[in-house]
Amino acid sequence: MRILAWHVHAAWMTSFVQGPHEYYVPVLPDRSADGKGRAQTYDWPDTVREITPEELRTTDLDVVLLQRPCEVELFARWAGRALGRHGVPAVYVEHNTPRGDVADWQHPLAARADVPIVHVTEFNRTVWDNGIAPAFVIEHGVPDYGYGYVGDDDSLVAAINEPVRRWRVAGTDLVARVTQQVPVSVYGMGTAELPARIPGLAGVDDLSQAELHERMGRHFGYLHPYRWTSLGLSLIEAMMLGLPVLAIGATAAYEAVPPEAGLVSTAPDRLIETAQRWRRDPAEARARGQAGRAHALRQFGLARFLDDWDGLLKEVCR
Repeated sequence: MRILAWHVHAAWMTSFVQGPHEYYVPVLPDRSADGKGRAQTYDWPDTVREITPEELRTTDLDVVLLQRPCEVELFARWAGRALGRHGVPAVYVEHNTPRGDVADWQHPLAARADVPIVHVTEFNRTVWDNGIAPAFVIEHGVPDYGYGYVGDDDSLVAAINEPVRRWRVAGTDLVARVTQQVPVSVYGMGTAELPARIPGLAGVDDLSQAELHERMGRHFGYLHPYRWTSLGLSLIEAMMLGLPVLAIGATAAYEAVPPEAGLVSTAPDRLIETAQRWRRDPAEARARGQAGRAHALRQFGLARFLDDWDGLLKEVCR
């Protein structure tokens, strides 16, 4: 298939483009949000091709994968074609949890019966009001980067993009609480702003995916502090690498992390107590991480993810 998809979430897209298709990614001269083009720090295959708005008008497509509400209008303006029943088949991937009052959680495409909404967790499908749109779930899939746990760094690791701007949503304030008793290093975009807000906290920005995974594996455990998110891919990647995980019990975390892989709790003090125990007992930490890796390979394997997507896309194109 020839698939058009904007580069929105690089980590998710890295898995999606591993399939046997041709992928077209819009690009603008300034590589801004509506045209980032190919990822610069992730390994994407040659089947991912950049396409300009002008080229889009004359390119045949089998399906359009939408990820933001604005892309409906962008496609119509750039390609001069409609989407859905009277145009190019389309699906909408919902990566995010809704915002605002619970009574207003109607999905932007809830009134369209011709564009399926694909949620990345069952939690998302449950909390969004999908209206008359067909709603499906395809859980995340992550490539197996191999067992990478070393655990010789006496600190937890958390992966948070823009941790200051997304302070309570991302649980950055909970990271600040944990650091009072257990060291934490935070990786992600915008982490350079963290030390000014949380003295003594180490923030590391601008790493390639390979560098990030290598550094994550050095830490004795992974901290997932998010209050309100679908399910961070970094949590799954941490389990794939073999790190034991500590997660705030919100959204889909309870379904993603089995008890043998670590601890999911709404009580930060319990997470801190468990982290302190792992520091004293590295054998337990390693065993938890190995159990988490086995679970992640079963539930979040790349082959299952790609098979699920192939099946859905074939139905949409048909």
